[in-house]
Amino acid sequence: MKIKALLFVSVLTLLFSLNIFSYPRDGGSLSKPSVNFANLKDGDKVTSPFKVIFELNGMLISPAGEYVEGSGHHHLLINQPYIAKGLTIPADLNHLHFGKGQKEVELNLTSGIYTLTLQFADGYHRSYGMELSKTIKIEVQ
Repeated sequence: MKIKALLFVSVLTLLFSLNIFSYPRDGGSLSKPSVNFANLKDGDKVTSPFKVIFELNGMLISPAGEYVEGSGHHHLLINQPYIAKGLTIPADLNHLHFGKGQKEVELNLTSGIYTLTLQFADGYHRSYGMELSKTIKIEVQ
């Protein structure tokens, strides 16, 4: 009987310790939300046309036109810096909007060096700022 009780207490102690040490102590998420280029990195050389694939972690994709907390959609800025948090992203040839939730685009750029900034924004196109942007330089040959 003592062996069964000792075994039972040992198993409970093991399960309890695994549960305590498997979660962050501050109750926060394991990582901050972020965006990235899934198929390109800083300094890459590409030929036109080329595909740009957007990556998002820690938030959800939602279409433009409505505000849903913790979500939004991608914007690709060509030769433009990130947009400050809360500012509306303009729509022009250098500020591409993906308000239907698209996660990639095929670009056809002339030869040269370009700065690409991936910028995430809410349903009203208000930027989430530098925290949800990623900038790289590429060379189109």
